[in-house]
Amino acid sequence: MRFVRYAAGGPPTWGVTNGDVVHSLGALPEGEPTYEEMTNKSYHKAVQRHVDRGALPQRPLEDVSLLAPVPKPGKIVCAGLNYRDHAEEQEEEIPDAPLLFSKAPTTVTNPGDPIVHPGGDEDVDYEVELAVVIGRHAADLDPSAVPDHVAGYTVLNDVSGRAAQFNDGQYFRGKSYDTFSPMGPTLAVGDDLDPNAVDVALRVNGETKQESNTDQFIFEIPELVSYISENMTLRPGDVISTGTPGGVGIFRDPPDLLEPGDVCEAEIEGIGTLENPVIEA
Repeated sequence: MRFVRYAAGGPPTWGVTNGDVVHSLGALPEGEPTYEEMTNKSYHKAVQRHVDRGALPQRPLEDVSLLAPVPKPGKIVCAGLNYRDHAEEQEEEIPDAPLLFSKAPTTVTNPGDPIVHPGGDEDVDYEVELAVVIGRHAADLDPSAVPDHVAGYTVLNDVSGRAAQFNDGQYFRGKSYDTFSPMGPTLAVGDDLDPNAVDVALRVNGETKQESNTDQFIFEIPELVSYISENMTLRPGDVISTGTPGGVGIFRDPPDLLEPGDVCEAEIEGIGTLENPVIEA
């Protein structure tokens, strides 16, 4: 099941997609969902029954503006070097434990909205990533308990300012320019998606730059989320971005980076394609 957060001439609301149609969840007797409810299989079944009966208002998906599934995450925790092919392109050894860094929550931007290139000597790069949205309070989780604490999965383009990243010798500033976390277009919930076995790809102006599968993960979702929860409490609406495959622009020869006028398409099987243009500051 794919949930969407969207606007259609009014305040943001939640729906579910069914082909080219969105069904409004604002019409549910229970009201709009919370991230915690999205972890509940009984809630998924109730929503599906309403959809199957045609009990929810519908409108064409093309008539709504899709929004980031998590507009204001409490935190965005990212895993670096979590694909084997990405480690190989950097000639790095496979890490023994996840490499973690963070992005400012103010980086989040909607599907279709622009990535703003800061200009100057900044080198702006793309990174398609599968993002985990936390649905239930979690601390010191056993890996087996992780699926019960996940609201769903979405696409995050971990846009990066490489000059700031390399000049600082750490990630935070270069990862945290405004608009550097496009997110969406849907939130895949339930058991239909195996997050450790989906195709991922990123295209710039229609040309494929990254193409892999999450079976390349060094640390699969249960192990990664469990590891993070040992060090910090996770709350509903927190986002964990699980790393990117090989093919990022900075490690190409010559480097192939984003410029104003480019269009990024980050696609993950079962979730959809997140498209964002790049514009000048």
